[in-house]
Amino acid sequence: MSVAYIVLAVISALWVGFSGVSLARRAEFVTEPLVEYGVPKAWWTPLAAAKLAGAAGLLAGLAVPAIGIAAAVGLILYFLGAVITVLRARSYKTVLFPVLYLAPVAVTLGLSFAA
Repeated sequence: MSVAYIVLAVISALWVGFSGVSLARRAEFVTEPLVEYGVPKAWWTPLAAAKLAGAAGLLAGLAVPAIGIAAAVGLILYFLGAVITVLRARSYKTVLFPVLYLAPVAVTLGLSFAA
């Protein structure tokens, strides 16, 4: 396990965890776009829980690599879904935001195999 992997896994977990907490607390900067994209309010809590579980899984992956890999794959699928949702809503100016979460998780997954 390389130092780069450990550092990036922790940073990715904190970044995704921040997003999950922000959604769970219904921060306006998170919920306003969700309304714009047409994401039902009933989905917000499960989506926040998925982000928080993924963040926890990335951290758990430092001890049990298979958990980290599963968490990273799940988060990549989650954020790919977010990118698709934003594109379907034709909100091209905001498509960068889910990519900013997707990229470090994808790199973390790649580094997990390089170690």
